[in-house]
Amino acid sequence: MRAATADEQRHALDIAYRRAHLSLDDLWLAYFTLGGEAGPMEVEAYLHGLMPLPRGQRDMLAHAVNERLDDLTTRLRVPYTRTLRDPTPITGPLAALAGLLDGTLQAAPEELVRLLPLAADALGVRAVLHVIDYAQRQLVPVHLDPAGRGRIVGGEPLGVDSTLAGQAFQRGRAISSPADDRHRMWVPVIDGVERLGVLEITPGDDEDLDDPQLRRDCLWVANLVGHLISAGGAYGDAFDAVRRTKPRSASGELIWNLIPPLTAGTDRFVIAGQFEPCDDVGGDAFDYALSQETARLAIFDATGHSLASGLAAAAALAASRNSRRSGAGLVEQASAIDDVIATHFADRMMYVSGILAEIDLTTGRLRFIVAGHPAPLLLRDGKVVKSLAGDGRGMFGLQMRAMSVGEETLEPGDRLLLYTDGITEARDRDGQFFGSDRLENFLQRADAAGYPPPETVRRLTRAVMEHQHGRLQDDATVLLASWLPTPSEHPAPGTRHPSPSADLTTPRPTSTPES
Repeated sequence: MRAATADEQRHALDIAYRRAHLSLDDLWLAYFTLGGEAGPMEVEAYLHGLMPLPRGQRDMLAHAVNERLDDLTTRLRVPYTRTLRDPTPITGPLAALAGLLDGTLQAAPEELVRLLPLAADALGVRAVLHVIDYAQRQLVPVHLDPAGRGRIVGGEPLGVDSTLAGQAFQRGRAISSPADDRHRMWVPVIDGVERLGVLEITPGDDEDLDDPQLRRDCLWVANLVGHLISAGGAYGDAFDAVRRTKPRSASGELIWNLIPPLTAGTDRFVIAGQFEPCDDVGGDAFDYALSQETARLAIFDATGHSLASGLAAAAALAASRNSRRSGAGLVEQASAIDDVIATHFADRMMYVSGILAEIDLTTGRLRFIVAGHPAPLLLRDGKVVKSLAGDGRGMFGLQMRAMSVGEETLEPGDRLLLYTDGITEARDRDGQFFGSDRLENFLQRADAAGYPPPETVRRLTRAVMEHQHGRLQDDATVLLASWLPTPSEHPAPGTRHPSPSADLTTPRPTSTPES
């Protein structure tokens, strides 16, 4: 709305004042409430063009009339003496995003499910949210409870490995159904780089799902939905309940509430982790902390398979995290873990194996401590080139003050796998281990297929479960880190730097992917 001259404003005010059916007293009272300084007689004289008013006072009168016009839902407006921003549109991507943001302020997490159709309507489409279960095998559609209790419920799930919705989740990109099918588009729901589900988008009467701008608009909405799911999870259980496919043990609940998101990343580094069984985690845990220059990783495996094992793993994670956040190095972190395990779990003869690692993302220098734990695997150029055992040391809790820190120089593009022995020692019905050879072969085939870290991790844990025919004898936990190549400082004309999450969301071209 452009700025108006004094004459234009007074003329418009005179017309709008009469259209608004306001008495002079009503107008003056509304104007005075806004901070107006002129008296009733001065306002009347201004309306008849007999005397001027200062610019600010004129705008207050204009606003008083416009508020009345808003109540009457008329399009007539009195102009202001300054340029104003256009009001928030009622359709389009900005309306959709603003509706979600405004609607979720001071709202329960499940309110997002009610607001999503309104946001989709602003884009001219319909949308249904499907969230990923914690085992990352199913996408569960989320609906408001038909009983009208204000809660959300899950519908019939879609398989991640058998549907177009699952392909969109795996690839991290929007996928449309074939033209001869019911026309739909599946859009990944991602918070930063963590995959949380997909949106099922169906077109309105006049919308084309192949329109590039509509696809981009839907991706914006999906990204915001992902952020709102994560934010709501900090103070509500609605989405958590839908994502659980079976009851969780007390030990599993403890660990899930301590670990960071399963996937995270910066423009230089992507990390992804997973547990099996995800609902009955015993003594496994992992942790990480990312900055622009450093990546710090940790993985733990407590002896036993009880709640006490979960407590020991949680204590190790807390001691490591507290020490790290206080500025301590790897040796000091290891000593802190030793102390807490020896102090609180020695009488139960309980110890914790683990790995602490630190990567300098400016030089590639990797420093690590292996404490009675399977050695990390280093992947380079699609092959497992080294097992990083270092000098090693005993498990945490044995209070081994003399310890060495292993070192290795990484190259951009390298991947580092940390895992617990539940991966390699998983046995089938004939007693055959999953084993190191099968693990290395899997990693090399996954790299050749171009799978990003979270999809590699998801498929690895699925392969371990299938090897045991769905019956896991021990917790199996993995943490896969990828140091991304630095984008060229001088890209070719017309090209752009890769997306910060390119290694997460865009698989490399490949021939036939592993099933």
